[in-house]
Amino acid sequence: MRPVVVKVGGGLLGASGALERVCVAVATLGRREALVVVPGGGPFADVVRELDRELGLSPEAAHWMAILAMDQYAHLLADRIRGGRLVEEPGAIAAVLTAGEIAVLAPSRWLRAADTLPHSWDVTSDSVAAFVAGALDAVRLELVKPAEVGKEGVDACFATVVPAGLEVKIVGWERFVREVSSP
Repeated sequence: MRPVVVKVGGGLLGASGALERVCVAVATLGRREALVVVPGGGPFADVVRELDRELGLSPEAAHWMAILAMDQYAHLLADRIRGGRLVEEPGAIAAVLTAGEIAVLAPSRWLRAADTLPHSWDVTSDSVAAFVAGALDAVRLELVKPAEVGKEGVDACFATVVPAGLEVKIVGWERFVREVSSP
């Protein structure tokens, strides 16, 4: 079963009511399609960025701390998405999807084992989502952002990670909710 990968941007935590509405839309979409949710880093990763500015972290430390920030947001999303189930390794995804649930990925264990992405701030959760979509042979990748940004709203590494031919939609959260809610 080829899933749809939806990256839920961490910036939604700063937009009033956005997270709850997106979580409802993700649950709705998950009833129609096999769904894997990849979390952004949001305020959890912002703490790492601030520490990097203040302390000058090594690229390796900053990278892994930011990936762990995504795990924190994954726990929040799994708690908020009806039918969402936290998964920490790629092998667990198929069982969750087969059970009709939504896989919410805490990516640190998988990324630590694969370690294919550069260790720099040029890599964000957008590139992690592209890596996951490629590894799972996803039908499409949807990047849900706090606002409409277009292709310029992705990180510098994204184009080198996203698989050729994969349908990619970059949408603001309001449009995502509208599109999922429309018949």
